[in-house]
Amino acid sequence: MIRISEFQMKDVVNISDGKKLGNIGDIDINLKTGKIEAIIITGAGKVLGFFGKDEEVTISWNNILKIGEDVILVRYKDIAEVKYLEE
Repeated sequence: MIRISEFQMKDVVNISDGKKLGNIGDIDINLKTGKIEAIIITGAGKVLGFFGKDEEVTISWNNILKIGEDVILVRYKDIAEVKYLEE
């Protein structure tokens, strides 16, 4: 079992190019089944959550390949539309 707070601390990485998409900002849950339908990644470009563009990427639960200790590996095809976090 994993807590949502632990889930949100993990980095989300796109396996297509190995780049970090961001961190989970929200989770889409089906209220009828109680299952997670998608994760919503908060976008880059914000400083302490105040400045910059508010971009979100929605990843379907079916596109999550592996949840590790520190990282979540996903398959995200629309990589041209995502601004990656610069390290």
